[in-house]
Amino acid sequence: MACITPETFDPLNDMMRKIRHDLHRNPELGFDEIKTAERVASELRSYGLEVFEKIGGTGVIGILKNGGGNRAIGLRADMDALPISETSTHNYVSQSNGVMHACGHDGHTAMLLGAAKFLADNRNFDGTVVFIFQPNEENGLGAEAMLKDDLFTKFPVDEVYGMHNLPGAAKGSFSTRIGTICSSESLFEIDIQARGGHSAMPQKGVDAILVGSEIVQALQNIVARKLEPGSGCVVSVTEFITDGKRNVLPGSALLKGDVRARTPESRDQIQSLMQRIIKGISLSHDIDISFTFETEFIETINSPEQTEASIRVAQSLSSQVDGNRTPMSFSEDFAHLSNAKPGCFILIGNGTEGENGKPLHASDYDFNDEILTTGASYWASLVSERLPK
Repeated sequence: MACITPETFDPLNDMMRKIRHDLHRNPELGFDEIKTAERVASELRSYGLEVFEKIGGTGVIGILKNGGGNRAIGLRADMDALPISETSTHNYVSQSNGVMHACGHDGHTAMLLGAAKFLADNRNFDGTVVFIFQPNEENGLGAEAMLKDDLFTKFPVDEVYGMHNLPGAAKGSFSTRIGTICSSESLFEIDIQARGGHSAMPQKGVDAILVGSEIVQALQNIVARKLEPGSGCVVSVTEFITDGKRNVLPGSALLKGDVRARTPESRDQIQSLMQRIIKGISLSHDIDISFTFETEFIETINSPEQTEASIRVAQSLSSQVDGNRTPMSFSEDFAHLSNAKPGCFILIGNGTEGENGKPLHASDYDFNDEILTTGASYWASLVSERLPK
């Protein structure tokens, strides 16, 4: 493997920063990444890549071939922003009211473009690189949309890779693991149809708040008492909506929330236990309660061979590499791509101080420009490792 150090990318640093700042000033939400996609496509064409647009809505694909090798790998970056009003004070703050790049997708896109430029200029590989610029990661819809648009049929790859920045981790460090790296996310709704009444005469009806409170309490026993210790699962009720008034007991209540799980088996077990709890409480109060459970993000699972390769590449670039990190509780749309093809999702440290150390999705978070060269060199080195010349 040729060692392509971050310093190798110093000549491209200004280019990547400019792209990143421009994207940050002009963020776009999922499936509305019109200008972003146009910018990405324009950049790729200027590097000499074959470009395909509107894949899965607003997705962009860049194809770079070299030599006679028949192997191909996919490298993915996400492009969408979030519906958050930015409170940062730097000179490239969002110019779109109520929308900002609060998750670093601007940086992910800039790093992959930098790698595309380098690889197009140097061609230190043998085979095909498929650059995947994905829309709508935040809502868990973009990867599936691209797959439904025959992503890997039109642009076949043997394996696929993704990367995400991680605030709170040392700048330029790397971490990943074989197996589950990110949790699934399932959204649930519990619709309680009780019998409202006068607050002074609760015995005449069935208080939907009381029923809902029983459900909320009972759901907390799932992780605490029904699953294996250390399962990493989370069950959270995030909304409790009723039609009650000042002196009126509510006759209906709607509970909403989400479930995080690290394995499909745990996810299925939680769903089954939730159904049993809800059915039992429904029978005890003689009322109707409906339940829906929809998985928006499946678990992101890293394949052994591809993860070991990613760790080797990371170790060539940084002395701070954790190859067996704890799985993350957040969810990632890359899961659909690595479910379709062997792959690896890796995390790169965004830093621990200031805006770079703020949590993802915070209104004052910012991607760290100082890791652009590290991330781009990871991509280029990975191509050299997996498609050796």
